[in-house]
Order: sequence, then structure tokens, then C-alpha cells
Amino acid sequence: MMMTASRLSNILFVDIECVPQMWSFYDLDDQMQALREKKASYMLNHAEPGTTAADLYENRSGIYAEFGKIIVISVGYIAMSPEWDMTFRIKSYAGDDEEVILNEFFELLNSHYNQKYHRLCGHNIKEFDVPYVCRRAMIHDLALPDIIDTAGKKPREVNHLDTLEFWKFGDRKNFTSLDLLCRINNIPTPKDDISGEQVAGVYRNDKDLDRITAYCEKDVVATARLYLKFVRRSSEMPEEVVGSE
Repeated sequence: MMMTASRLSNILFVDIECVPQMWSFYDLDDQMQALREKKASYMLNHAEPGTTAADLYENRSGIYAEFGKIIVISVGYIAMSPEWDMTFRIKSYAGDDEEVILNEFFELLNSHYNQKYHRLCGHNIKEFDVPYVCRRAMIHDLALPDIIDTAGKKPREVNHLDTLEFWKFGDRKNFTSLDLLCRINNIPTPKDDISGEQVAGVYRNDKDLDRITAYCEKDVVATARLYLKFVRRSSEMPEEVVGSE
């Protein structure tokens, strides 16, 4: 997994934050309530007796693209100066209008990450972030940038680097959180203010997009640090994180 400095600059680190579209199970129409209950059937079978789909709705529905929406997409990349000095630049797309967020993110991918040597990197990006973005884009009838469009591609043609997959080392059953991997690898935790489970509440109760964006950006930085450790380049992670122009 060793790579040159120039190849590191071709990686875009990505993280997203999502919330439920409707805050209450009872805000859904009857058909959607029935479909949400069916979607939650596995969890209900393993929950405390008497637990209903309504009980699970607010804390869990945001993670399903059918019932949630994206409110923040944060990206980061290692920039190289002509003198080979490295900085880590970060940019976020945030707001209440998911379609605007997706269009702005897709503009970045289409204009700057559209070559075969470009890569996207995230923690559980292959099973969560990219599929979620693609599903929400389909609902909005948006064309997918090539780097996230996996249709018809062979596994080796999918340009996604997943730090969770690296940590599995072939163990398909294992899931390990980014927070835990940061802790055991001496990487500053991104969960020092809020966690993913608290995002919906912060958005609903406080409308604090800045706080959620700051949390999402910390995940991007932590993922970059973790990836660089996997490829034995930890010392090359720039200390200063700056906003992208």
C-alpha cells in the first residue's frame, strides 16, 4: 500500500452526515409507516419487548437513504506546493437543501476528480457514504459522477479506498468504528464534541449546522490520518488544516 507523495494528492477524503426527512414516525403517510416498520423488522426482532418502529424512528431513520437526507458533505485533500510542501485542505457543503449539496459536491467531482487515477477515501465509504449519496442522487434525478458510479464496473475499477476494509484484513464479519481505530492508533478522536448518534438531535433542536459541519470535518481529518498510517506515511500528514479556497 505504499505510494508516492504525488499519488497521495490524488485522494479525496470524504464523510457525510444525515438526518431523518421526517422527525416523527407519525409524520409519514400510512404506506410509508408500513414500509418503515418492514424496514425495521430485523431490529424490532432484537429489541426490548414492546419496542415499536416509532420508538426506533428518530435515532435510526437518518441512516437509511429511503427515509433520511444528507445535510453535510465534507471533503479533504493533501495539497502539494511546487516546493513539495504539503497542506491538508478541507471544504464542506452544508445546508437544508440536499439537492443543492449534492449538485455542489458533484461539481467538484466532475471538475477535479474525474480521472482514473483519482480515489475517494472514507471509513465504511463502500457500504455507507457512497451508496447513500448515489441513492439520494437517484431520488433527485441527478446524474452520478463517474468516480462514484459503480454500475457495470469490476471491483478493481472502483476507485474507493475504505479504511474499515483495510482494518478488516479479509474478515468480512468485523465492524470497527472510526473512533475506536483512532483511539488505538493514537489519532485524535473526532468525537470530542458530538457523535454520529447525536447529529439528528443537534440539527433538530439547535439547527446548529456549523457544529455538525465541524464534527464532519474532524471525521475527514481523522480518516486521512488513519489512511496515512495504513500506508506508512503518518509523518506526512500536515499539522495545519485549512479551508479550501
